Amino acid sequence: MKTLSDLLAEGVAGRRVLVRADLNVPLDGDKITDDGRVRASVPTIKALADAGARVIVTAHLGRPKGEPDPEFSLAPAAARLGELLGSEVALASDLVGDSAKSVVAALTDGGVVMLENVRFDARETSKVDAEREALAAELAALADVFVSDGFGVVHRKQASVYDVAKKLPAYVGGLVDAELGVLRKLTDDLERPYVVVLGGAKVSDKLGVIANLLTKVDKLLIGGGMAYTFLKAQGHEVGTSLLQEDQLDQVRGFLAEAEKRGVELVLPVDVLVTAEFGNTEHSVVATDAIPADKMGLDIGPESRELFASKLADARTVFWNGPMGVFEIETYAGGTRAVAEALVKSEAFTVVGGGDSAAAVRALGLPEDGFSHISTGGGASLEFLEGKELPGISVLES
Repeated sequence: MKTLSDLLAEGVAGRRVLVRADLNVPLDGDKITDDGRVRASVPTIKALADAGARVIVTAHLGRPKGEPDPEFSLAPAAARLGELLGSEVALASDLVGDSAKSVVAALTDGGVVMLENVRFDARETSKVDAEREALAAELAALADVFVSDGFGVVHRKQASVYDVAKKLPAYVGGLVDAELGVLRKLTDDLERPYVVVLGGAKVSDKLGVIANLLTKVDKLLIGGGMAYTFLKAQGHEVGTSLLQEDQLDQVRGFLAEAEKRGVELVLPVDVLVTAEFGNTEHSVVATDAIPADKMGLDIGPESRELFASKLADARTVFWNGPMGVFEIETYAGGTRAVAEALVKSEAFTVVGGGDSAAAVRALGLPEDGFSHISTGGGASLEFLEGKELPGISVLES
């Protein structure tokens, strides 16, 4: 792949550079509640602008239904990016229409503009190749060069990620390049013991990655909502906890495979239970004594100590998914315990994006306490699953 460094060496002064960034940030109204992805996009954009490029940023936010929706406007992201760059970032009111063309035409060397949410156009996510390619052609007409720097979307075969890279000279941005370097270290050049911590709501979201990791890891720690399907597969009562009945056979297979391969698969030994979701009145029970009318919303204090002890001698750790409903302070303790164990660890520690990265920031933990915090949870998991990432393969080809 050609890199950002290659592009800068060629010279970008006066050239229009289309940068696919990942600015899919959480909002409370029009206020960004976690600007991690915006901050992560700055180094590549700034390097291009400082070199005299005319930078055109394209990105998505949320899941609009293929048409303009003010709720998902990129205006907050454009404003925050401007603050971080120290100069205004004009936002076009459309993607490839008159406003976009006008804003791009007004660009001067070193300037940065942003196109409106790329998912306001249904062709962005279309399964029909010709539709995506048509949008990609209109995006490409605005620029001279393409830089792929949205790691959180490289696992998507979408117009602004995949198709546009076939229509312009294409380069991998600094963020994506760094993310790939970290993930290759997890697959090709890792130190053992290698421990993976998985959480989050659903086992079904991580079937492929669990199957692949069981052939690679020394220990696999399971928490979050997905743990209850594992506990049920072991024959335990899980009450009204999150459960995927249709995945029980698959999970029993994982348990058997882990035993066969000598992988230490660690489940919670106690949990915080309550009568209904969101209720902060709770009790701590062993995982073999969950009441039939209660649900588990976080791993318990013994489990936190257990998980921390399993991480203590690790040399490489990948963590994806919270241990409980961390958004509610009462049920944030398990996620905090895992995060703090990683901060104390001397291992190479990778936080696999998504809710895990959001939790690190929401809990006020030092980001520099981890070796790497990814900007793309889904992309990270698919890479570790061994899947081809379309947004990367197109750059390699």
